[in-house]
Amino acid sequence: MTPKPERVLPFFVLTFAITWGLQLPGVFALRGFLPGDPRWYLPFAALGLLGPAGAAVVLTYRSAGKAGVKALFDPLTRFRMHPRYYAVALLPALVLAELLYSLNQAGRQGPIAFTPTAGGVVFGLLVSVLEEIGWRGYALPRLERRFGGFAASGLIGVVWYAWHLPMFAAVGVPLNLAPVMLLYFTGASLLLTWLVKESGGSLLVAVVGHFAAHLNNSHRALPHEVLPLVVHAIVYAALGLLLMRGAVPRGRGRALPRAHCNVGVSQVTQSAKLTVATG
Repeated sequence: MTPKPERVLPFFVLTFAITWGLQLPGVFALRGFLPGDPRWYLPFAALGLLGPAGAAVVLTYRSAGKAGVKALFDPLTRFRMHPRYYAVALLPALVLAELLYSLNQAGRQGPIAFTPTAGGVVFGLLVSVLEEIGWRGYALPRLERRFGGFAASGLIGVVWYAWHLPMFAAVGVPLNLAPVMLLYFTGASLLLTWLVKESGGSLLVAVVGHFAAHLNNSHRALPHEVLPLVVHAIVYAALGLLLMRGAVPRGRGRALPRAHCNVGVSQVTQSAKLTVATG
């Protein structure tokens, strides 16, 4: 008898409870709904970033004990894979810079890359690890068994966007950008799912792909310029759909067909070489 797929709703509920519970007070203080300097709430907002990883660890420990938690973290150590997967993980950051450079040649004026400070690099790496333990480490395999890789990735993308809402509110990201943000996060989710599946289950390559978004973060152009975010969202959506097109529903919970994915990686690897050569 096939075991019943494990429910993911408790993970989402606990993740939001941790993150929103710790970050919303700071947002309310920023809007004047709570007393005190909003900076007083920053330590709690930082702790809110533990939401996905914290929820994953708690629920895994409850269901499978220490051995389950160890299994949850083990994919972070899977680094031996073909270099092309690392290239694909970094590709959106390179393509974004290349496209913004081309737009500058056509008359746009603005930076082509949005690189972080040294502290931002450390922060981006830490956030990437904490989020991927939850999104791709815990939620993805459970949702994939129930809905298949494509639908699971799309659902995670929507939830991933919603999870960021207090952070976006804190830095003043307009709500009318929701469609662009949804395209960005669902496209990125498709791409990161493909990386995890094709690398043989490595969570490390998903962390690299997530971290690449922090290395060239189009959100830093907001609110003054929206175009970099739009371009970034299109890049993620195009790559995600290209690579995951073989997983468009052919059956519930079926594994991604490697034959289709291998064609995609060949095309994307060629694009990566072209980008590096011309960038």
